[in-house]
Amino acid sequence: MAYLLVGLGGALGAMARLAVARAIGPSAAFPWSTFAVNVGGGLLMGLLAGWLAARAGPGAESLRLLLGVGVLGGFTTFSAYSLDLHLLIVRGDWLAAALYALGSMLLALLALVAGLWIARALP
Repeated sequence: MAYLLVGLGGALGAMARLAVARAIGPSAAFPWSTFAVNVGGGLLMGLLAGWLAARAGPGAESLRLLLGVGVLGGFTTFSAYSLDLHLLIVRGDWLAAALYALGSMLLALLALVAGLWIARALP
């Protein structure tokens, strides 16, 4: 059952990532869609982790597998991040590469912390 939950969630997350990429559109200057899903995914993971920690009970592990491992695992993408970063470096756009690498890591971490904080503050 765990594999089915993760697989279903992963498919939904990947489709959501495609929807974000299409909504934002291609950008030759900066990989905005990958940046957005990774930072947004950090926020959503924080919200989910905080919510599950505060309300652990029956079904919590299934929700973690479906939403955390599956949906958010399929939504965020380190492989696309790595490719986008490589392309910025190959183009010689060192400033954009540095901003993307550091911004993605720091903002995704801050978004995760914000999600945890919001989840803990909810009744």
